Amino acid sequence: MLRARDAMDRAYAQPLDVPALARIAHVSPAHFARTFRATFGETPHRYLQRRRVERAMFLLRESDRSVTDICFEVGFGSPGTFSRTFREIVGRSPRTYRREAVAAGVPTCFTMAWMRPSD
Repeated sequence: MLRARDAMDRAYAQPLDVPALARIAHVSPAHFARTFRATFGETPHRYLQRRRVERAMFLLRESDRSVTDICFEVGFGSPGTFSRTFREIVGRSPRTYRREAVAAGVPTCFTMAWMRPSD
């Protein structure tokens, strides 16, 4: 499970599916999905979405790139899906988040822990 989660962390922007992740973990896809959720408290799909949103949060705070560019860079297929998922996880739209976020002069590890979505 850890190998698959590490692969998701490294390649979050790539299209990843349960069968490919199950092969990395050396288990069947059904067993992988059940065990991943039991181990990490969320489905593989939701974990991957959250990782993508975390990266998008960083890019929204630290760059002036468009929301659409960031959407595609972090691995979402459409701006609509990105905005909906971002709002579900963060609680506000990407544009609102960008407007309200202030890049603080603290170490990245503290910023990541503080800004990490709870869902």
